[in-house]
Amino acid sequence: MIRLAVPSIDEDDLTAVRQTLASGQLVQGRRVAAFEEAIAEYVGTEYAVALNSCTSALLLALMALDVGPGDRVGVTTYSWPATANVIALCGAEPVFIEIASETFNIDPAALEETLNRTTLKAIIPVHTFGAMADMQGVFAAAESRGVPVVEDAACALGARQGPKSAGTFGIMGCFSFHPRKAITTGEGGVITTDDDALVRRLRMLRNHGQDPDALVPDFIMPGFNMRLTEAQAALGLTQLNKVERIIEKRRRLAAHYNELLGGGRLSPPRELKGTRHVYQSYVALLPREAAARRASIIVALAKRGIEATIGTYHMPLTTYFREHGGFRTGDFPVTDDTAARAISLPMSESLTPEQQVRVVSALEELVKTDDLSDQEDNASRLGQQCERA
Repeated sequence: MIRLAVPSIDEDDLTAVRQTLASGQLVQGRRVAAFEEAIAEYVGTEYAVALNSCTSALLLALMALDVGPGDRVGVTTYSWPATANVIALCGAEPVFIEIASETFNIDPAALEETLNRTTLKAIIPVHTFGAMADMQGVFAAAESRGVPVVEDAACALGARQGPKSAGTFGIMGCFSFHPRKAITTGEGGVITTDDDALVRRLRMLRNHGQDPDALVPDFIMPGFNMRLTEAQAALGLTQLNKVERIIEKRRRLAAHYNELLGGGRLSPPRELKGTRHVYQSYVALLPREAAARRASIIVALAKRGIEATIGTYHMPLTTYFREHGGFRTGDFPVTDDTAARAISLPMSESLTPEQQVRVVSALEELVKTDDLSDQEDNASRLGQQCERA
């Protein structure tokens, strides 16, 4: 089986985790602090606050900005549901903003239109699949109105636009260390920021509301337990040492995919000029005439020993937001088209060029095939697999 994603776990990672477990020091401590310092240095911010997931990072980022009932937060239409869920969990209303067809990311022109007709408490652009959103365009729309930007950089550690890294454009940046990301801590996340007051509040929110500066423990606000463990941080430190190696391998693999798909019926992903795409996922677009057969194509690939899945989710059309917001197909036509055609292909440091040839050859053959009716009875099983992914 050619796996969709395989984390890059080496012997130094295993050793670091074993040593940490043997130490008996397992709760957030010096390894977490060292990991935070290393992430802040790598990204280029003053601070980093480690957490148990990127979902927690996004939620605490909004809470630190006092987002709550009656507020509206702008968010892209196309992302993992957590990006919009955290807005709803704050009691606020997500205001969905259309994506640009060539990037999978928020369309600055659509953001400008949204800001012209409504007041937003914050904006969450997503660096989808590891590709930088057009942050120059986002800030052109947001800064003049004083709306803070929180980057959902879950997939984008190491991505850049010009000289700046993902996680340094907004007032806060939120990253994930899920196993499908370039580096992993199993589960985990981090918030990067340069703001002293925000980082103090974030540290309290993640740790039961405890004052991080008090000599004697004192709990001065309600908070959560969203801490990263020492074992996760130890793994994160060794993983971070190899992040550039992993990113460069992914970029070479993406270039090879682009070459293999060149001139074919599938559209490879695009990289904005002046940016560095880190290819957390390699997501291509099926031809429109094959979109209705995507589920069957993915099942057929699995039968050939190749894992694939959808790109990500059309959030306004998920059941919760469709029922609560009244969204329908046609409200966001670019997202309708993209979400229906996107297919995520195997991408990991262990993937070989020979396996890529096998993936693309099988995919192109299936796209050309008009009759995949023998696969249709497996489509419901695929849906369950996609949900788990």
